[in-house]
Amino acid sequence: MRIEQFGVEEWMNAYEMTAKYNIAETCVESLTVEELLSLSGNIEGSLDEICSIKLTYGEIPGSAELRRYIASLYGRMNEEQILVTQGGIGANFLTQFSLIEPQDSVISVYPTYQQLYSVPKSFGAQVYLWQLRPENGFLPDVEELKAMAKSAKNLKMICLNNPNNPTGALMDEKFIKEVIEIADSFGAYVLCDEVYRGLEHETGNITPSIVDLYERGISTGSMSKVFSLAGLRLGWIAGPIEVIRECFLHRDYTTISCGRIDDYLAVVALKNRDRILERNRKIIQENLAILTSWIEKEDHVSWVPPKAGTTAFLNFGEYDIPSRDFCRRLLNETGAFLVPGSAFGPEFEGWARIGFACDSEVLRKGLDCISAFLRKLEGEY
Repeated sequence: MRIEQFGVEEWMNAYEMTAKYNIAETCVESLTVEELLSLSGNIEGSLDEICSIKLTYGEIPGSAELRRYIASLYGRMNEEQILVTQGGIGANFLTQFSLIEPQDSVISVYPTYQQLYSVPKSFGAQVYLWQLRPENGFLPDVEELKAMAKSAKNLKMICLNNPNNPTGALMDEKFIKEVIEIADSFGAYVLCDEVYRGLEHETGNITPSIVDLYERGISTGSMSKVFSLAGLRLGWIAGPIEVIRECFLHRDYTTISCGRIDDYLAVVALKNRDRILERNRKIIQENLAILTSWIEKEDHVSWVPPKAGTTAFLNFGEYDIPSRDFCRRLLNETGAFLVPGSAFGPEFEGWARIGFACDSEVLRKGLDCISAFLRKLEGEY
């Protein structure tokens, strides 16, 4: 099997650990184990429970307790419709590995997490890219989807990422239902990577999940972004029972079970999800205000303000420099770290992804570094 190089992950792997100001990170400022266990109100009791865990495989699909808590994140799911995976990346891969055949067609939003379109392509499927455009608020055109669906042979799946990484765009319920109507007319699944669901910027606005709107909807999620626990490497698939069964059959070849300690810690987080979400939304709102204020002062930087999630796309197109060179020089000369737009595809030259859910002081210093670097570029051109 041949697969395309994963642009964003290769960039992160190459440079992330050398960054002084990592403003490319997509997770909300990570919790420590102590911070997480303190939410239980009994750190010593929790540590005693962890120490007593026997390090066997445990319940293969994930503990029933964990799956019940995950199911409670949705309106129509139960624990039998949840399968625990190794991160959201494992959930997306397993879903496509289980459902996509070489003769199928897949439509994916673009830009997005590259896995959603490169994996089915590697399986031999015909993949169509449904582009998000800045002039439309980084939302795609439904009429383009209709045309793609009509031309596609054996359309099996439409892949969404809502809220979107890297743009921070958000499809509302009305828009999602238009997508569902098209998918349903072809009997296609809609796989929606929802790892940022719950981090909407407008107070009280919760993104509806695809599984609560469509009988062939499949949601993937994780503990990484919304719950600040990327180190657990724990995600899940939520969807129709027949999809979960098919994924479980294929999962036997990739995963026996996820770690029992990870399972335990995820349950602690989900039991206290309201407190974690309150913390994380506060971080995002404060940092988004910092980022917005900075952009207003930078005459040659533009954006489409994000609606949800932890990332935004910044346009540096007025500076005549390839995005990879821009980001590499920025890192080498200042220590500030961004992801070049070209890592998401050649169409996104002139853009760079920023993550704004880190420590606020790191964000401020990172933005100051960008400003200083832009002044230097202006002196060169």
